[in-house]
Amino acid sequence: MARFGILPVAFLLLPACAGQSMIPLDLEKQIDPTLSFARVKEAPTTHQGKVIVLGGEVLDATRLKEHTRLTVLQLPTSRNHEPAMDRTKSQGRFLAFQTEFLDPATVPNGTRITIVGKISGATTELLDEMDYTYPTVTIQFLKVWPEAMQLPPRYGRYGFPYSYGYPYWYAGPYWGPYGFYRPFGFVYW
Repeated sequence: MARFGILPVAFLLLPACAGQSMIPLDLEKQIDPTLSFARVKEAPTTHQGKVIVLGGEVLDATRLKEHTRLTVLQLPTSRNHEPAMDRTKSQGRFLAFQTEFLDPATVPNGTRITIVGKISGATTELLDEMDYTYPTVTIQFLKVWPEAMQLPPRYGRYGFPYSYGYPYWYAGPYWGPYGFYRPFGFVYW
């Protein structure tokens, strides 16, 4: 009897959970789900005008006369479009332009963002000592992700940091788990 009472409630909640998306519905319908950053980077002009979802980390934000320009390190996104934390997964950089006012202080360097934007072409600029072609995107929707919480390092007996779950050498008697006595040895916390 309890199974049959829970089942209708689950069916009522399922559409509510599925309908929650951070991207506005009208933009979500315009997105080309088959388009990847790698394909856009290869030939940005052939995909001009298409709408794409891109995630990344802001490297630079500059307010210009007509728009705000974001230089973004592309990062792969999860199912909810949140960019990954691992920079080594990046496939390159792109430029994103916001025509409405966007204060660069709201997206400082290191901010993780998700953009829904229209591909507008490419720009070649100097990156260190080489020419680099940046795919360009006009921002239609911008999501700023909160900073990821990081655990502070733990410190051992003599002030040396050690990782969670790893042993450190303890020079002294220790009553181990289950009452076993260890005069010297590794201690697991």
